Amino acid sequence: MSSRGAQVLKEALSLSPAERVEIAERLLSSLDQPSQKGMDELWGEEAEDRLDAFERGAIKAIPARRFFERMCKKPR
Repeated sequence: MSSRGAQVLKEALSLSPAERVEIAERLLSSLDQPSQKGMDELWGEEAEDRLDAFERGAIKAIPARRFFERMCKKPR
């Protein structure tokens, strides 16, 4: 960490817990924004691909209740 980073950290640690939480949230969100947009686009494409496959009959659906029953029975 640079000396400037160390100084910023030292000052941040002297703030109240609420202020530190706000700073942490803002820092984390500044890292997520570009990758989140790309991830949202990828999930959108995946959802469209799955819907197309379902409509073509390439994949079948099962009732949600059966899915969750199966998931609850799987060992973790």
